[in-house]
Amino acid sequence: MTDAYLARIGKLIRDARQHRGWTQSQLAEALGTSQSAVNRIERGNQNISLDMIARIGEALDSEIVSLGYAGPMHLRVVGGRRLSGSIDVKTSKNACVALLCATLLNAGRTTLRRVARIEEVYRILEVLGSIGVRTRWINDGNDLEIVPPAELNLAAMDTEAARRTRSVIMFLGPLLHRMDHFKIPYAGGCDLGTRTVQPHMTALRHFGLEVTATDGTYHAQVDRSVAPTRAIVLTERGDTVTENALLAAARHDGATVIRNASSNYMVQDLCFFLEELGVRVEGIGTTTLTVHGVATIDRDVDYAPSEDPVEAMSLLAAAVVTESELTIRRVPVEFLEIELAVLEEMGLDHERSPEYPANNGRTRLLDLTVRPSKLRAPIDKIHPMPFPGLNIDNVPFFAAIAAAAQGQTLIHDWVYDNRAIYLTDLNRLGADVKLLDPHRVLVEGPTRWRSAEMMCPPALRPAVVVLLAMMAAEGTSVLRNVYVINRGYEDLAERLNSIGAQIEIFRDI
Repeated sequence: MTDAYLARIGKLIRDARQHRGWTQSQLAEALGTSQSAVNRIERGNQNISLDMIARIGEALDSEIVSLGYAGPMHLRVVGGRRLSGSIDVKTSKNACVALLCATLLNAGRTTLRRVARIEEVYRILEVLGSIGVRTRWINDGNDLEIVPPAELNLAAMDTEAARRTRSVIMFLGPLLHRMDHFKIPYAGGCDLGTRTVQPHMTALRHFGLEVTATDGTYHAQVDRSVAPTRAIVLTERGDTVTENALLAAARHDGATVIRNASSNYMVQDLCFFLEELGVRVEGIGTTTLTVHGVATIDRDVDYAPSEDPVEAMSLLAAAVVTESELTIRRVPVEFLEIELAVLEEMGLDHERSPEYPANNGRTRLLDLTVRPSKLRAPIDKIHPMPFPGLNIDNVPFFAAIAAAAQGQTLIHDWVYDNRAIYLTDLNRLGADVKLLDPHRVLVEGPTRWRSAEMMCPPALRPAVVVLLAMMAAEGTSVLRNVYVINRGYEDLAERLNSIGAQIEIFRDI
């Protein structure tokens, strides 16, 4: 085999091992070989027989293709089935990736509880591992332990993994405290049109960071003589922009005021985590944050991120479009209150349990039971706003909900350049979605859903919306190449099957 094929096979084996939550030592034990041999295989530095590939695939319960290419994952959906029972909301994807970036601030050991096992997290773990950070899944793969090295090796960064996630942009805030010169690849992620990184650069310039972009790489240089002399006013109230400013302020020895800050769920989780690191943050939940940073952070910390309100909205929408009664447990209600208020006006029949705290001790949760409802279109248009408004990532789910409601609903997704366009994919499944311009669609309901075979949209939330519509459509539908769904949801098909869906995962070989 050529070195290129060996490297591809090694990466497939590494991904499969990490997906299972195994260490290299655990895989070595299952194969009757050494950890160093597994390490060489995963790096593409050892010849490997087809028999060994088959043994590895059997041990990991994962398909390892001899040519080095894993076929894309597809979903076959038998629709028209009612959901029932109850399902727990998983921890927040966006909080988890922010916390993983934040571990670069800490010289000590970080343990994160119930980390989302999703492709976005795996990509960040690959990047962290490549620069010398030790990470391992513990407690039957539920929790994640992160131990940084004394010195990071940025020259060894896995640029392929870094380019597949936009979250790598949040390395800028922590890294500016660790080195005077560094570079990271351009940030990737969903295809949502142009998303400028300029607000990040404007915020971090207060800490002496200057960035030039050439050849697909951000080249960063830090002037240690520069420090914030006045409040930092963010030019965009964005989540990752606020997080990057927080990460930079956390190790600035003094008080930093950040205005026009996002107060969204992942930002609050990051603030709670920073407080565990000894950084005092005032104004959590507001648009003005005062960060009392410390120059050195060396603590062993244990933190549990809260549940994901967007996943909760996904499950709520699944119940609505399939006309099901479903209990969604561990819903972070303070980040869904506007959505629930809109749905109440549309006629949603639901019941809420008393509130209780999340494992972080701060976020308010409840259990939500949704029942089949005769929905009517809302009087006002559906449009996102920064928290505490309707969440930007929840807007696409209202397209499926509006398609199930009586009347016309105008949806205005003003944040992203392309995302509204993907909502017209629902027309293939029987919906009546008219594209008015790149940001607005008009949805006419109710819909008689029909099955179809189609490619997965390249944006996470519209992709899940299409999957939910397929669950509502009588007959068998096929959704091809669902990697983008795996970026943001853990075992979504299996979990939906546990409450009555019929979704089969298959691959082309």
